[in-house]
Amino acid sequence: MSKLKRVVKMPVALAKQTSFAPEIRKILEHLVEDPDREGLTRTPERVEKALRLLTSGYRAEVRHVVNDALFRVKYDEMVIVKDIEFFSMCEHHLLPFFGKVHIAYLPKGHVIGLSKIPRIVDVFARRLQIQERMTQEIAQTIQTMIDPAGVGVICEARHLCMMMRGVEKQHSGAVTSAMLGEFRKRKTTRDEFLALTGHSLG
Repeated sequence: MSKLKRVVKMPVALAKQTSFAPEIRKILEHLVEDPDREGLTRTPERVEKALRLLTSGYRAEVRHVVNDALFRVKYDEMVIVKDIEFFSMCEHHLLPFFGKVHIAYLPKGHVIGLSKIPRIVDVFARRLQIQERMTQEIAQTIQTMIDPAGVGVICEARHLCMMMRGVEKQHSGAVTSAMLGEFRKRKTTRDEFLALTGHSLG
């Protein structure tokens, strides 16, 4: 199976879900807390519910998210959806990172419903992630779904694992990009995308 097809395909099938709230209770005990005190009695269940939402991308399939919202159209100018807000979880520390994604593609006979693009972002953001891989997965998935002449993705994010621990730099951020097809081959196409999203990657 090709790399692009693996991106669209679901990850390894998930085991039957069982509650992990008791394990969260044990973590509270390891932190020298009393899980029976008033403020924490329902915390394990709340944490489980939050984590299931924040990792719901594992249980989503791109083809179901897109749901046949692909349309034949004679249009070959750049399509851009920018400032797509996202929240994800760093796989190294299980701390959030968040920011915006800007996506462009050059249609080649098909366009995708505009509302589907942010939903594709959510599929990959709501997994344990690193920013670089998430950026590439989004680009590869759009390339696979609609076979455009090219795809460009820019992701800018702030990471709480940098802001709350480690270097503790509250105002630092990271920018990653993935350029496929014409966006990689043609500087003019890439520069147009960067200019329209207010970026310069050098």
